[in-house]
Amino acid sequence: MVAEGELLWEPSEEVVGRARLTRYMGWLGRRDESYEDLWRWSVDRPAEFWASIWDYFDVIGERGDGPVVSGTMPGAQWFAGSSLNYAENALRRTDGTALVFVSEDGARQELTRAELREEVARVRAGLVRLGVTRGDRVAGYLPNIPQALIAFLATASLGAIWSAGSPDFGVPSIVDRFKQIEPKVLIAVDGYHYNGKSYDRSAAVNEIAAELPSLRATVWIPYLTAAEEGRAPQQAEPAPAHTQEMPHGEVIGWEGLRAEEWPLEFERVPFDHPLWILYSSGTTGLPKPIVHGHGGVVLEHLKSLSFHQDLGEGDVFFWYTTTGWMMWNYLIGALLVGATPVMYDGSATHPSPGALWRIADSEGVTYFGVGAPYIMASLKAGVRPSGLERLRGVGSTGSPLPPEGFAWVAAELPGVPIGSFSGGTDVCTGFVGATVLHPIRAGIIPCRSLGAKVEAFDPMGKPVVGEVGELVLTQPMPSMPVMFWNDPGGERYTESYFDVYPGAWRHGDWIKINQDGSCVIYGRSDSTLNRGGVRMGTSEFYRVVERFEEIADSLVIDTGKLGQEGRLLLYVALAEGAEFTESLERALCAALREELSPRHVPNEIRVVPGIPRTLSGKKLEVPVRKILLGTPVEEAANPDAMANPEVLQHFRPGS
Repeated sequence: MVAEGELLWEPSEEVVGRARLTRYMGWLGRRDESYEDLWRWSVDRPAEFWASIWDYFDVIGERGDGPVVSGTMPGAQWFAGSSLNYAENALRRTDGTALVFVSEDGARQELTRAELREEVARVRAGLVRLGVTRGDRVAGYLPNIPQALIAFLATASLGAIWSAGSPDFGVPSIVDRFKQIEPKVLIAVDGYHYNGKSYDRSAAVNEIAAELPSLRATVWIPYLTAAEEGRAPQQAEPAPAHTQEMPHGEVIGWEGLRAEEWPLEFERVPFDHPLWILYSSGTTGLPKPIVHGHGGVVLEHLKSLSFHQDLGEGDVFFWYTTTGWMMWNYLIGALLVGATPVMYDGSATHPSPGALWRIADSEGVTYFGVGAPYIMASLKAGVRPSGLERLRGVGSTGSPLPPEGFAWVAAELPGVPIGSFSGGTDVCTGFVGATVLHPIRAGIIPCRSLGAKVEAFDPMGKPVVGEVGELVLTQPMPSMPVMFWNDPGGERYTESYFDVYPGAWRHGDWIKINQDGSCVIYGRSDSTLNRGGVRMGTSEFYRVVERFEEIADSLVIDTGKLGQEGRLLLYVALAEGAEFTESLERALCAALREELSPRHVPNEIRVVPGIPRTLSGKKLEVPVRKILLGTPVEEAANPDAMANPEVLQHFRPGS
């Protein structure tokens, strides 16, 4: 076991001196202050802080003469009277490498910044020919490929609104998302490769298009066909023969869309003009269409990528993601700070568990980001990353990273800090994270992010320090949603974040904030274990259980209700070749009793073939709890938003 809080890395004077955050503090005249002093200023004087971000990064646009911020949550307004465009800021540089694309099968593509600008201009012209104008929606059913980035930037340059879903999403899941926003154009691939297999999605695109009467056109990218024939996508046929007649609008190929050369132009829009629409995980109910604005995303990503990831010109940025996760939107934000994003399409573990580390080495990645489960999987598989001579930082998100994950990175990558970040789709960034000015301690998130007034609230809505409480924000951030689509009165938006603590954003996580400003995330507050009055996040439970070699995955559910203690059920999926024996059960219970408390020994341990997870890898704790309390399986979770919907049947009461 690794002790929580064990010191693993400290920044040298050289690291601190060259840090981009240090330069910013010097520009402010605050170089001699502590980070905690800077954070306090950023949340106590938000108008001054966010105005400084605009000025420091020389954002392209008109500031206007309105106030930086007015009003309170929900409904705070930022930079009234200003205008800008995300794409204009992302494409401001003309020299150097814009992006690198790598696929699972070894294909590689590189675009210079000049080439990217030309491609965006061509696709922009194609969208105009299809009738796309300011405020229209363009939807992408696309993997993490260059065409997705090009199409997004072209859409944004027009003041139109982008929305994407990954082709591993099922048809109903995509329809639930796109039908709400009524896109004018759908851009889709014919299929994709994953884990050594090909997946034809031509029929799925037909089904999706049939459910979208708003479509004027479907644009086909023959990604699967081209890969199998060894050609670039634009060299293949525009679309499979049976897709030439769509139920709504015309059908063209990607080459047809980008056929005309055209000058690159940008439509400047108000600060809160919609940029893209992201979605909640969709595990229950209709997904929430979360709308972010141009200005909020530009400022937040400039701040976060520069000061918390320490990225800038010359850096190569990798984060393993699909277009269906907000980390894709964060990854491409590298363009804003002059870094080069590495886009990867494929399995994280094909042909072996170290696949992503090898990409990081071959591409000279300077900052490497993944979900916490990949780090733990690398640990369990005995992966030994090598090379990585340019690597300066590792990032982890998606779920809490146990202390053992921190320690593994420290041991395998000496001198490289590992930063755990937590935030969400709702703001398309992290609320809490790291900087290179902070020491790294096992299991500890070093700081609250600049401009994010994160606090821990007790049940009475009072802030607490050194105790576990609800993660709330008590000051607005520019990247908070400007609205939910089709929510004109804002009722759904208000109910999602402000129904528990009026005027404070409740995010739905348990957090403990330490005296020094560092913190620990303990998992979702609506799936927390509460045994005999002792509250505990599920991440602590999994840390104990999944240390056993026989356990591949696990899920713990507390069936208790308010004022009524229920049963504590532990579900385990066994590692290949392992058996669940009485001795293993005794060892599990003994470890939980000793390392957590006697209250946290499960009433029952059940073996299941797999643990239900979303497509982005999160465990479905809340839906399983609902099933155990009587909600029908088909109502508790959306199977099309799940990586393995077939396993849900094993969680029915009495199964």
